[in-house]
Amino acid sequence: TFNLLRPKLFHTPLTNTVYCLAQAVCDEDTLSSSSVGMSDLSDEILLCILRHIPVCDLLLNVANVCQKLNTLCHDKTLLTNVSLSEDYWADDSLVRRILKQLANHVQSLSLNGCYWLSGSTMEHIARCRGVTHLDVTGCRITSLRLSRLLSSLASLKSLAFDVTPGFNSAQLSSEAVDALSRLSELRQMLLTPSYGVVPCCAQLQGVGVCCQLMVGQSSVPHYKQLEEFTARLAPGEVNQTLLLLYLAVFSVNVPKHLRVFLVSIPGPNPAPWPAAPSVAQSLGERGDLVALQLPRSWLDSASLKQALEGNSPKHLSFSRCPALWPQVFQSLLNGGVRDATQLVSLNLSGINHVPYSECRIVEDQLAAGTMSQLADSCSNIKYLNLMHTHYHHENSPGLEGETHLCASLAKFRHLLSLTLPACALSDGLNTNHTQMQNTHLSPLFQGLKKVPRVGLQNYKAASESSVSGDSTSGLALLLAGCLFLETFELIGPGFASTLPRLEPCTRASVEPRGMCAWARGIGDAHLAVLEALPQLRRLTLAGLPGVLRGTGLVQLAKQCRDLRVLSLANLGSLKTMNYTAALLDTLKQCTQLQELRLEQPYLNANASFFEALSCCSRLQRVCLISRCGTFDPSATETFMERCCHVVMCHMFMGGTLVMCRTLQKALLDRFSAERPALSVVIYPLQHEDLPSVIREIPLTLLDRITLFQSHVAQPPHLSPL
Repeated sequence: TFNLLRPKLFHTPLTNTVYCLAQAVCDEDTLSSSSVGMSDLSDEILLCILRHIPVCDLLLNVANVCQKLNTLCHDKTLLTNVSLSEDYWADDSLVRRILKQLANHVQSLSLNGCYWLSGSTMEHIARCRGVTHLDVTGCRITSLRLSRLLSSLASLKSLAFDVTPGFNSAQLSSEAVDALSRLSELRQMLLTPSYGVVPCCAQLQGVGVCCQLMVGQSSVPHYKQLEEFTARLAPGEVNQTLLLLYLAVFSVNVPKHLRVFLVSIPGPNPAPWPAAPSVAQSLGERGDLVALQLPRSWLDSASLKQALEGNSPKHLSFSRCPALWPQVFQSLLNGGVRDATQLVSLNLSGINHVPYSECRIVEDQLAAGTMSQLADSCSNIKYLNLMHTHYHHENSPGLEGETHLCASLAKFRHLLSLTLPACALSDGLNTNHTQMQNTHLSPLFQGLKKVPRVGLQNYKAASESSVSGDSTSGLALLLAGCLFLETFELIGPGFASTLPRLEPCTRASVEPRGMCAWARGIGDAHLAVLEALPQLRRLTLAGLPGVLRGTGLVQLAKQCRDLRVLSLANLGSLKTMNYTAALLDTLKQCTQLQELRLEQPYLNANASFFEALSCCSRLQRVCLISRCGTFDPSATETFMERCCHVVMCHMFMGGTLVMCRTLQKALLDRFSAERPALSVVIYPLQHEDLPSVIREIPLTLLDRITLFQSHVAQPPHLSPL
């Protein structure tokens, strides 16, 4: 009654669904007359089940189970909006077969991040003549190939693609230019000096720009009907220069219908933009602002007040804008917006951050009372980012007896994703903490301190209770209120990843590790309390020196059984790895884990480590970063053989260049045939050519896991996920 095609398709994690459906059909004849079989289920119920199956399995496997499922698998509700973005096992021939079957059905097609597909496969998209929304970001699209696609897709309204070196808009045919002129939405990833196809698009309502390496000269684009503008830049002044050219038309005329304006520029000193106040004024006059993010140097408090007044935004980001934070809270708390309950996502990362000093004043910290008022006003916030901020409970001047910040955050009842500084969980300092803090007061005397010996420090009863045995009552209050948290990020104030970005990271504003005594007190006991989050799926822990043995990791892993993404960086001592045993036990518990990022200076990726990692049978992506770490090539290869779902293995550790290249080649030669999307990068972390190696990594993987960054409350059009 059924025929299952291509056995290798059943390497996918959802393969069991196909077998279950097939078994249900086969077993119906053996069931008693009083039992309910699959044929007794309504089409609506079956469609709800089929909606969770990847389209490749849906059309090539499930559709062959029986005639009823064949009909349902071709239902328009399943095939109208199709995404192949994470079908890592879909090779070129398979995707071509899928596109042939989708030709008369699909209207929205996404191949975002399908870096492994050949350019010739992209041309088969032309079969789908009814497509109105097409996303081929990260795919191999040349100007000639794009021209052929656009000439065939007459109904196209939305396009997302990469502008790669060699792209020439002059090669576009007249039919392609006509198709571009009808686009209402365009998103470009610029990898070369170019405006891409923006000058050809006369009716744009939304435009997104992701700048990586470019500066260019062309006619300034015009945005008469523009409603959305988004730009996400890589580090570098040259990228800022091109962005200002894109925005030059705003100096002449701000689009009247603009309601989304999201600009993300890394670095401490973004180039100023004189037209920013005019844009703010225009946004305030319209009254339909949806999302806003601007660099710190583009707005002052008065302009921000004008932009928010009379609006009901859904997303706001003021990351690294310390000059704006009084106005932000004033607008949100005192009627500066029309309806604060519409706000869903709020990014306040580094909003009260100042360069570290010997004494941090109360005004530089988050106030529990203010956050409580924010929870009352913006009661529907689901995504909140407070990274790179500070909160010092109990013993700081002016905070004595005040409600804990965690108790205030617990009032955000709808919260799904949260990023906190480590010190926000501390219940206060005791005498031992104070003594430890005093030893760090003056940089002059820091150079006279005795260097601690490598290895675990001598046991001291007092220090044990003050560092890892801090009270966790504040964290318990938070978790009791935020019952639906799925993503939790806890980041120490002194953390900075050792993996370089596209240019050297500016660390002048990063305070030394351990400078914040409150953050030093966050340890295993706090991690153990996280077991109260049964729905936790994504967990990030970084820069926590108070984690001594990692026992809290084991405890939370036993209870958080649905954990999918785990990122650990610089836990405990940086001169040894003192939680290895606990880490191995933790990995053995994470049976649903799909993604692991581990950054630790002295990581030993030996046979025991990879044996424990092999217990994560659903693992797809793994990234190991260790300045002085070692790895076992044979154990690595055995792990890749056992974990057949792994399509990304990035290791930046110690070892010679020859050793790294040998292992990388061995893995690619052995597993590429059965894993078309396999990305293996193994390279010495301290090698001088590492930045050029990083540039060759597919951006979808680079943004998602390889480069450390927060994924909470990122603008919807700029998020790497």
